[in-house]
Amino acid sequence: MNNIEERFRRAPDFSAYLTGVEANRELWESLYRRARVPEDLLEATRALTGTYHLLALSEDWCGDAFNVLPVVARWVEQAPGLELRVLGRDDNPDLMDAHLTGGRSRSIPVVIVYDADFNEVGWWGPRPGPLQAWVLEAGLALPKDDRYREIRRWYARDRGRTAVAEILAVIPEAKVPAAAAPSAVPS
Repeated sequence: MNNIEERFRRAPDFSAYLTGVEANRELWESLYRRARVPEDLLEATRALTGTYHLLALSEDWCGDAFNVLPVVARWVEQAPGLELRVLGRDDNPDLMDAHLTGGRSRSIPVVIVYDADFNEVGWWGPRPGPLQAWVLEAGLALPKDDRYREIRRWYARDRGRTAVAEILAVIPEAKVPAAAAPSAVPS
């Protein structure tokens, strides 16, 4: 068993991770209860023939994490070839430093995708592409409270669809539906 496989097997699945959440506990649980995965993304996932291990780096205080990981967990629950585990970013600096946003930022969540033999095939994070682009451009012009309000609105409209579609696209054999995300980003 290699180091990554061993760490993956020891890491909690999402249900176990959720029991240890302290910050924003009610929000994590509420978003998980309400999480639904669009049928077209489930169909594309069910067409996969391989087995893939998704390792998420997270912390319970992270707003992007509690908006993304509950729907990723629901997706994986309905996908026979996928398995999800969650590790703390701060307890795994080597994994985090190998998956920095823009090569410099320890932004989370990060979802690392491994094949059946625990070879990394790619990774995703820390936000859905359209939202990340907005945050790094127009979003920076807003005061912090206004920016985060717009981010929350975007997540509420998107309901995890873009994150799931983008993580699915990391898997080499996946055929992601064309209408993967809403076109609207915060204004």
